[in-house]
Amino acid sequence: MENAITDVPAVVDPAVAAELAHRVAGVVLLPGDESYAEECATYNPAVPNNPAVVVGAAGPSDVQAALAFAKQHDLAVAVMNTGHTTVVADNRTLLVTTRRMDEVTIDPVARRARVGAGVRWQQVVDAAAQHGLAPLTGSSPLVGVVGYTLGGGLSATMGRKYGWASDHVTGLDIVTADGQARHADADSEPELFWAVRGSKSNLGIVTALEFELFPVRRLYGGALVFPGDHAEPVLRAYASLTAQAPDELTTSIAFMRLPDVPVFPEPLRGTFTVHVRVSFLGDAADADALLAPLRAAAPIMIDTVGDLPYTGFAAIYSDPEGPAPFAERTLSLPPLTDDLVAQLTESVGPVADVPANIIELRHLGGALRDTPVGAGAAGLRAAEFVLWVVTVGGPDLTGPALRWTGELFDALKPWALEGKHLNFIGQEDLAEQAVRSAYPAATYSRLARAKATYDPANVFRLNHNIPPAS
Repeated sequence: MENAITDVPAVVDPAVAAELAHRVAGVVLLPGDESYAEECATYNPAVPNNPAVVVGAAGPSDVQAALAFAKQHDLAVAVMNTGHTTVVADNRTLLVTTRRMDEVTIDPVARRARVGAGVRWQQVVDAAAQHGLAPLTGSSPLVGVVGYTLGGGLSATMGRKYGWASDHVTGLDIVTADGQARHADADSEPELFWAVRGSKSNLGIVTALEFELFPVRRLYGGALVFPGDHAEPVLRAYASLTAQAPDELTTSIAFMRLPDVPVFPEPLRGTFTVHVRVSFLGDAADADALLAPLRAAAPIMIDTVGDLPYTGFAAIYSDPEGPAPFAERTLSLPPLTDDLVAQLTESVGPVADVPANIIELRHLGGALRDTPVGAGAAGLRAAEFVLWVVTVGGPDLTGPALRWTGELFDALKPWALEGKHLNFIGQEDLAEQAVRSAYPAATYSRLARAKATYDPANVFRLNHNIPPAS
């Protein structure tokens, strides 16, 4: 199979597609079919999918049939669950959607979960909570478990206490480019097991994931919202908080200039505000003592920090539930020193002309810094913060914002660190050098060798692609 993608659409004969449909338990759809657009829809409409054929897989055998069909018809292969992660399935592609594989099994004795490739986080949280357990979720209940975890999995609730979600995966089932259904864990296919946890969809289609759960029922969490005019004192107080934060405290700070659109809550539309998101594993009194200097730094518009059942974790970030077009870029940063705080204030504070909607810093460190035995290829072990810049809207808005983001990154270059959080890398950073910069050099080289072993023809290339080592 050639690696080059042509602009000539791949026209799949409906009769041939019908034969494939007879071999799968899920669905097979072509452009023009009634449910085609819905099946291909992404959470981010700015990344449209128009594959030559889409297979809604109901299980591993459907994935195998889809890969055999793609090989026979010289099609690249892409995979998607919710569409939060960038997938660019063009008209020379077979797209596999996994949302029908939605089974969740909880082993309360071993404190483990096993989930199908289509499962979203709220499903796992609700199932685990029945046994007093919790997973390492992100900020949104709607994000797919598999894509999030294969990109490292930066938990917005317990990341600093327990580390990267990918490091707590105990096993996975995957169909590789040769059509083989494999099980990978620390003892079986250990190199594949290492590489998949950090290469996203580069090495195959994961159909099931097994991972650890933690004995957590409740959080002390929520958000503190400040007027944007007070961005500098809030950021300085946040810098002090994170410099001494215990591992039980996982936080972020976001500078938010939200457009006046329904996807955002009414009080915040069309305003500039600063949000500090808080998740604490411990007593309310201890959390309040940690947060007291931050609460005193500026007038508070909204304070929702309080006792929270883990099943309600989504209230901490209140991420939009509906799809919206957006563009994103990311960078890794060290601790918030005085000079870095000054530069951030100048670049994103109240007097700055900022076309981007959200500039967020998520605090790392703690257990996220550790590299436990059996760790995967993902994870930023040296950085203290992930910077994430998001702009909502079409090209007329995201184009200027992306140019501005480039200027912001230039201004932050003296502090920028090696590596990027894989789940925050948007379609703007699909070029090979951009993907290479997301990994330490040794990690990237090892992943390229794994790619050469498991996908030498680069079948899985419509992603943040890692070409196979020559």
